[in-house]
Amino acid sequence: MIRTLFSSRSRKVYDFHGGIHPPERKALSNATAIAAGPLPAQLILPLNMHIGAPAKPLVEPGERVLKGQMIAEPSGAVSAAIHAPTSGTVNAIGPRAIQHPSGMDAICIVIDTDGKDEWIEHTGVADYTERSPGELVDTIRHAGIAGMGGAGFPTSIKVNLGDHQRVEELVINAVECEPYITADDRLMRERAAEIIAGINILQYLLNPRRTLIGIEDNKPDAISAIKRACKGCDIDVRVVPTKYPSGGEKQLIQLLTGKEVKSGQLPAKVGVVCQNVGTAYAIKRAVIDGEPLLSRVTTLTGEGVSQPGNMEVLLGTPVRDLLLHGGVDPDNIGRLVMGGPMMGFTLHNPAVPVVKTTNCIIAATLEELPEPPPEQPCIRCGSCADVCPANLLPQQLYWHAKNDDLEKAQHHNLMDCIECGACAYVCPSHIPLVQYYRYAKAEVRQQAAEQVKADKARQRFEARQARIEAEKAEKEARRQARLEANRKKKTETASAPAVDTAALKQASLDASKAYKAAVKAAKAAEAEGADNIDELKAEVDRLKAVADKAKAAVRDAKDAGPAAAAPAEDLVSNLKKQVGEASTAYKTAVKAAKDAEANGDDNAAELRAKADELKAAADKLKAELRDAKASAPATPAAAPQADPVADLKKQVGDASSAYKAAVKAAKEAEENGADNAAELRSQADELKARADQLKADLRDAKANAPATPTPALAAAPADPLADLKKKVGEVSSTYKAAVKAAKEADENGADNAAELRAEADRLKAEADHWKAELREAKASAPAPATPKTPPAPTDTPKAPETEAPQALTAVDPEVAAKRQKRLKALKTAYNMAHKQYKEAHAALERGERNGDIPAEELNAMERKVDKLKGKADVARDALDALVEEAKADIRAHTGKDLKTLKLEAARAESALGDKQRELEQQRDSASEDTLEALSSELQALEAEAQIARMALKQAVEEQGLQD
Repeated sequence: MIRTLFSSRSRKVYDFHGGIHPPERKALSNATAIAAGPLPAQLILPLNMHIGAPAKPLVEPGERVLKGQMIAEPSGAVSAAIHAPTSGTVNAIGPRAIQHPSGMDAICIVIDTDGKDEWIEHTGVADYTERSPGELVDTIRHAGIAGMGGAGFPTSIKVNLGDHQRVEELVINAVECEPYITADDRLMRERAAEIIAGINILQYLLNPRRTLIGIEDNKPDAISAIKRACKGCDIDVRVVPTKYPSGGEKQLIQLLTGKEVKSGQLPAKVGVVCQNVGTAYAIKRAVIDGEPLLSRVTTLTGEGVSQPGNMEVLLGTPVRDLLLHGGVDPDNIGRLVMGGPMMGFTLHNPAVPVVKTTNCIIAATLEELPEPPPEQPCIRCGSCADVCPANLLPQQLYWHAKNDDLEKAQHHNLMDCIECGACAYVCPSHIPLVQYYRYAKAEVRQQAAEQVKADKARQRFEARQARIEAEKAEKEARRQARLEANRKKKTETASAPAVDTAALKQASLDASKAYKAAVKAAKAAEAEGADNIDELKAEVDRLKAVADKAKAAVRDAKDAGPAAAAPAEDLVSNLKKQVGEASTAYKTAVKAAKDAEANGDDNAAELRAKADELKAAADKLKAELRDAKASAPATPAAAPQADPVADLKKQVGDASSAYKAAVKAAKEAEENGADNAAELRSQADELKARADQLKADLRDAKANAPATPTPALAAAPADPLADLKKKVGEVSSTYKAAVKAAKEADENGADNAAELRAEADRLKAEADHWKAELREAKASAPAPATPKTPPAPTDTPKAPETEAPQALTAVDPEVAAKRQKRLKALKTAYNMAHKQYKEAHAALERGERNGDIPAEELNAMERKVDKLKGKADVARDALDALVEEAKADIRAHTGKDLKTLKLEAARAESALGDKQRELEQQRDSASEDTLEALSSELQALEAEAQIARMALKQAVEEQGLQD
């Protein structure tokens, strides 16, 4: 509920929900003027010291840079440039510890300073109104200015709004509400005129209806200085009561304007743009002075500091150098914090650098900022909800985050939490609520990123499937077009007069002989120097044209249909012969190309291209053969004749024997260095081509052979005893092979011997099971009947319907739900404990590697690591015990362990996939009977896979193991 706190003339100040009043502790550092910071020997500049994409380096190691030189440029729309804070040499570009609660590493530019502080040439703009807003925005972007109040959002984005967005209020945040921090206070006292100049530039860029500056009433000197600098300006200074967190962006907007920014909205949606006073000061220096963002005012405070105050610190200055410059005694520091005590984080490594958002370093004693007490259970007092400035329900968010129920946490507006720490400050159970919220936010962001990846993968898959379907449709359309063309061709051939192919062949032969004789005569005349050489050459050309015409007539007659002398010739047989010849030619060409490539011949590429052409021709003939088979009329029953399949089998056997003998002879000749080795190898290749052709003819003959009549009893249903006998045989063979492998592993001392022995035991149990099934089937099988009249043939039996898995022993759903809830809770506890252990371990390793942490502190860090590891191990052991309990229940209820159920499901899926691939490969070449049999087998395997999946799913869900 919004209510007026007080009125100063006509200036109204509103209120926001919640808030707290922690001890301010600002008097430690606000009494002295801003001092110059140290010039360290080395500067460390992270490429990601702002929100958005990291900057892109423009320098290389070993390169000398000057003060103000851009060393990294923005790499995206939301990014910021980085400049050299002083002159020196680039030492390295690589990972270094940066400002992060986990102490993570990131890519940084490391500069060795030379002490000269040598500037590049730089000039500012005397009258910024002469420049367009777009030019000024570009200047701010390349100056590397980001939000100086703590968030680090690139300023060029916030001041570059579209024409459709009208700015009603420009709000300048000068509240600085967090305890200890006085950087903005001293900046306003000493450089108020420059801050107002920066605000004027913001007014020029945004053209707001009014400009408001919000300052807490605990900064009287800053209020006076800003009011003096604002005289004659259309800037309204609003004094707000001291309350934390008044400096939050949404909270300050509500205080000064009464407008409430809704969940998920940006301030621009309500016509407000908010900037920090430090940002306004940096804008003035970038535009008017031509200086990029090289330094910032940082508060160094705490009872561990002998000379607390504010310093203008170069970006990239290691915190260690700043502490030494401020006279900090390392032995007197109990806790080192970057930022304020409410929203800051503990530094485990003082080598991390000062960045654009570093407004405070607190060197506190153990008594000043002690370690938090142990976490206690929530007592549901509701104090956290009373003080939440975002008007959230921290208690509910805590439960949902702890149980990894991210969907409900988002429903309670988790992402609106500003992580101010007010809820944790008032919690009587000392629950680190902010840490839970940060963990849940990170998980939500990770899930969102994974969802984006999954959506892209799904789109790629759908596009691929659409492309495959389109290709299949196009292929089918071409096939139908070929069939239609063949039908038309047959119709035209049937109606056309018969062509004497033999006469055309004889005419072509005569023309070729005449052409060859003319060529011979022309060569002889040219050798003798005869006078009629030109006439002879003209006659050669004429006879060549006649011969070509005759050959073309023969080809056209062949293409037009069967010759008159053989009107009953089978088109399918001719195509089979052509396919065989084309395949043989292709294989020969491939061999020649491989030999040429192996020998490095110049014509290797040409031979490979020729082989590709022959393959295309063979594929085309195969397609025509398939179409001809599909469109061929039914063959009338022929008179009893010799079996062609048997003759082809004999020919294949003879050809294979001859090929093997030729290969053997060629190898012997090559080993002995005989002169005829190449000739024998060529002969072997010819015999292989002949054998392949005969094999292809045999396959075609088998496919086209009429179905062999089977006895009437063959149509009876399959004998279940035979299936069980087959199954027992297969399992027994597998068991024997496993026993043999286990024995060999034992003899050789292999590491997996025990695993193989366990697998053999499992196979023996499976074999015993099937033997028992076979015995029961034999005992219950009725006596076989021998009917006098065989039953009528029935249709091909369909695949069995999907059966439900074997019923499990009843499981109490309440017990399963409780177990699932316990599993989730243990997983959350283990994840958090393991994460804390990894962070502490990483900090310890960095400290040991850098050698900049005292031995006592390292020992304390080691004890902390051991304690966290023990906590994580306890959580892991409890989780493992609960999982093993669930697995034992699965064995008790199903008779199988979880691994066996998973293995059965995986084997069923694998067999199903193999059968699907086999069916797909033979779809265009196998006969209809073969395809029908494969389809039946596929249906049976699908049913088995479904049963295995259902059994596994039912067992896992009933025991609460689905996660």
